[in-house]
Amino acid sequence: MARYALILAAACGFMISAVSGLFIVPFLHKLHFGQTIKEIGPTWHNKKQGTPTMGGLCFILGTVFAVCLALTSLLHGSPELMGGPDSRGLYLAIFSAFGFGLIGFLDDFIKVVKKRNLGLRAWQKIVGQLLVTTALLAGLWMNGTLSTSITLPFFGMVDFGILFYPLSYILIIGVVNAVNLTDGIDGLCSCVTFVSMLGFLTLVSFLGQFVMSILPAALAGALAGFLIWNFYPAKTFMGDTGSMFLGGAVAGLGYAMGRPEILFFFGAVYIWEAATVVIQVTYFKLTHGKRIFKMTPIHHSFEMRGWSEVKIDASFSALEALFVVLGLTFAYFYY
Repeated sequence: MARYALILAAACGFMISAVSGLFIVPFLHKLHFGQTIKEIGPTWHNKKQGTPTMGGLCFILGTVFAVCLALTSLLHGSPELMGGPDSRGLYLAIFSAFGFGLIGFLDDFIKVVKKRNLGLRAWQKIVGQLLVTTALLAGLWMNGTLSTSITLPFFGMVDFGILFYPLSYILIIGVVNAVNLTDGIDGLCSCVTFVSMLGFLTLVSFLGQFVMSILPAALAGALAGFLIWNFYPAKTFMGDTGSMFLGGAVAGLGYAMGRPEILFFFGAVYIWEAATVVIQVTYFKLTHGKRIFKMTPIHHSFEMRGWSEVKIDASFSALEALFVVLGLTFAYFYY
């Protein structure tokens, strides 16, 4: 029954996400919810000006319906799986996705209404992200699945004690914003996160957390459906609504599983993207104007070298798949 629920979640997520685009994309067009292209970005992106943003609503809708349908199926077929720490972990991961997605939605709404690329002020985003992270960690603590001990390669289980909490704030908020940075070209964030969700789906199934596996199954299916609209040339962008929802799902799953360290594997491409921005800005300030990369996040640097968006999507997804395999190998030996 658990396997049937996963197949149902993936299929439902795909169908609803793909079909909803027939209504959501024209609706966003009608509302003139077009993306404003940053002046500092690649000049060839200017042709994308006006492409509807907030298209992430397609896969959010698909994920919600898919998860509800799969849970209903489990409730009737395998009620013994419901109500435990795993099911509560699923709800907390979903809360994380929606909490951060709401911040992204507000950011997008301000951008499209004011026709500028600023959105929420930096302090408003940080306050919102701190509140969602606090609620997530509190929920995990009440669920009994929050531990200050983390498994590290070659070291095994290490107890970080009180340091675990500030490090968790940095990791969760960092991952969410890193996913947001990865959404810079057509289909990139969707493709990379699809691969990441396959990794989560495999790992939670391996760990026997079958109820929690519903979310990555549903989201993987929904992202596959969304790629019909988001792959190059994109008919819609996911916007911060979608990318921060995905970031919340990635971070939420890692913590809900009780394995936050797995984010360094399943979120490797996101972290790489964010790290290049930090390195570039730091080096630029220290050297008074010099740069290491042609442009950051790093996918833009590959664009500047003449790589097509499709080639970048494929290459980054392959890199993500490599790190997913490394993460699963790590889990096999240490979990």
